[in-house]
Amino acid sequence: MAETHKKPHVIFIPFPLQGHVIPAVHLAIKLASQGFTITFINTQAIHHQTSNALPSSEPDIFAKVRESGLDIRYTTVSDGLPIGFDRSLNLDQFTAALLHVFSAHVDEVVGQIVKSDDSIRCLIADTFFVWPSKIAKKFGLLNVSFWTEPALVFSLYYHMDLLMINGHFACQDCREDTIDYIPGVKAIEPKDMVSYLQETDTTSIIHQLIFKAFNDARNADFLLCNTVQELEVETLSALQAKMPCYAIGPIFPNGFTKSFVATSLWSESDCTQWLDKKPHGSVLYVSFGSFAHVAKKDLVEIAKGLSLSKVSFVWVLRPDIVSSDDADPLPGGFEEEVADRAMIIPWCSQRAVLAHPAIGGFLTHCGWNSVLESIWCQVPLLSLPLLTDQFTNRKLVVDDWKIGFNLSDGKFVTKEEVCYNVKRLMSGKSEDGFRNTIKEMKKTLENALSCNGSSEKNMARFVKDLRTKISEKMKPVDRSVCTGSQNH
Repeated sequence: MAETHKKPHVIFIPFPLQGHVIPAVHLAIKLASQGFTITFINTQAIHHQTSNALPSSEPDIFAKVRESGLDIRYTTVSDGLPIGFDRSLNLDQFTAALLHVFSAHVDEVVGQIVKSDDSIRCLIADTFFVWPSKIAKKFGLLNVSFWTEPALVFSLYYHMDLLMINGHFACQDCREDTIDYIPGVKAIEPKDMVSYLQETDTTSIIHQLIFKAFNDARNADFLLCNTVQELEVETLSALQAKMPCYAIGPIFPNGFTKSFVATSLWSESDCTQWLDKKPHGSVLYVSFGSFAHVAKKDLVEIAKGLSLSKVSFVWVLRPDIVSSDDADPLPGGFEEEVADRAMIIPWCSQRAVLAHPAIGGFLTHCGWNSVLESIWCQVPLLSLPLLTDQFTNRKLVVDDWKIGFNLSDGKFVTKEEVCYNVKRLMSGKSEDGFRNTIKEMKKTLENALSCNGSSEKNMARFVKDLRTKISEKMKPVDRSVCTGSQNH
């Protein structure tokens, strides 16, 4: 163990939602392979859900990874709510706990780790947390902010003050004209901003969290982004002028479809045998992610449209897609109507499904992980953004990169346009243009991850810069805070 303690030791805390935990897990493995010791901290609620989803899994999710020689430890912390509390149904209470209570639990567990190991040098925490700079300062740690969405979305949040000054956000009668004054951001319409920046009431608990988190992010020593330099050149350059920012994406597991760490919050159904019987590119994959909800009326129209389209599909319908207290949101008779050409499942390994040759299109909420995975598998997208960054991601996918189109152009989804657009995506005619574009984008992602690619170079630069800052901080650190002194 003497050798282990010479390695700089990093504490890594992901935001407790699946879309944030997945890239965090794979970044932690990547950093461990670069010679860092990592202590990864999930919330007890996330740990409980992943354990239930895969009963055969080890209590320590990194046990298999450690067998390959990587030094990743694992522990859990309370988010301030009972483990069985329904966070999906009670989002405001969950957000309030993350805003007001979680930091006290983090403070305690980080204090215990720091007290037991004097090689702790750095805290990596999700940008959406409100406390990283305070905790890092208290324990004499470097503060690395991990951003799991596009740099464009970070930039919109980072420049909320400009949006306010110019009357595009946080005012009673917001301007509706084009926003063309954010550094590094091409002209963008208000409807393409993050959903929370389109809302007129900015007193909500989620707005309080966003304001506080982005105020805190300004104090980070480094910002890591799960994006690719070539996809967001101008936005990243403008951000890099303000803070040390590194585009290191896409962050995938080594084998893409295979991960040795349990991150699914629901039990995964295996679609492989069913897909194996389907012709190449003939199946539509439908999933709206792990977090956002679909309005019941929209879900019913989507179901009816899929039925009318006669297209084969795999539909991931997680148990709380409409709400935790609506267990059966599909229209009566729908499952019987489509039984011969559909597989409806609560959850699956999305990367494995997208990588299957039978998949020809993806009806998606445009979550950032889904967008990156779809590009990697060269599957064109049909976009139905629901929440947060998904509206901005839709702009990138449809308007800027042209690798997909909208499911609906109105405020409400209709079965007729679902049927029409699903057939259009899967017909092969319109698909050809998308396929050629997405093939080029896949090359961009592959090149970024190659030995001399931008993401690999940025990762190496980050590791070097982090090690340099660590050695500057190696002068004796006063750890008295860990033993009760509060006046450090």
